[in-house]
Amino acid sequence: MSELPLPDKRLVRAAFEKAAARYDEAAVLQREIGTRLLERLELMKIAPQRVLEVGSGTGFCSTQLAARYANAEFIALDIAHGMLRHARNRFGWWQRLRRRPGFVCADAESLPLADASVDLLFSNVTLQWCSDPDATFAEFRRVLKPGGLLLFSTFGPDTLKELRAAWRAVDEAMHVNAFIDMHDLGDGLLRSGFADPVMDREDIVLTYGEARTLMSDLKTIGAHNVNRGRHSGLTGKNKLNAMLAAYEQFRRDGRLPASYEIVYGHAWTPLTPRQQIHDGATAIPFAQLQAELRQRR
Repeated sequence: MSELPLPDKRLVRAAFEKAAARYDEAAVLQREIGTRLLERLELMKIAPQRVLEVGSGTGFCSTQLAARYANAEFIALDIAHGMLRHARNRFGWWQRLRRRPGFVCADAESLPLADASVDLLFSNVTLQWCSDPDATFAEFRRVLKPGGLLLFSTFGPDTLKELRAAWRAVDEAMHVNAFIDMHDLGDGLLRSGFADPVMDREDIVLTYGEARTLMSDLKTIGAHNVNRGRHSGLTGKNKLNAMLAAYEQFRRDGRLPASYEIVYGHAWTPLTPRQQIHDGATAIPFAQLQAELRQRR
């Protein structure tokens, strides 16, 4: 996987704790992506007994997942306590009493669940906040049962390309979070032992009257720069004004675009024990292959 600046997990947690109270005011895009990701479940033939949502946020997808799989145990997991409190409040007291959904504050890269204990792992725009996507996929693989499904969305490298270019016209410091390429994510799924990964992408462009509004929205949802090695001091007024002026080159029809590259992925855990080896190849025990051939006759 290509080298990119890594998110500082302490800053990620702090940002989302602070953002929890107002997150839903500005998270229009996150809800839209979540809706599109949920729609993909209509094509998946799965009847899970346990569903885990990693990065539940304030619970927009949580209630819909719980309703879709009404007979399944549901667990919402997020790195920020504040987000989980809002997610829990989306469930009425009767739902919480009858369904007893679980709310777990934990890191996606260290899931407090047993091996092979989850049938469906759903994650909406969370992977980009993980320090090591390969390790995260390996952890997802660990908790999923054989035949389990991973379904996720995240942001690709063209996300906020206008804002990144505007800052680049001012200095060489890192002002915008970095995002991993779709193909690198697919390779990471294979390295982590997933079978038949499917990746695709789409572009969504939001428009703003002023770039300051975009930056305010990013701060409101906790999506400002949280990478290690970022400049920790306040950005000077002159630099900020220079960036805002540079952003104006993208104005069209009176509006400023903010582009987002949305990456979707899903993969299954193998039903039978197969060892993944380099370059995405799969090593199959000969005895197992003989047994499969006999079954097909």
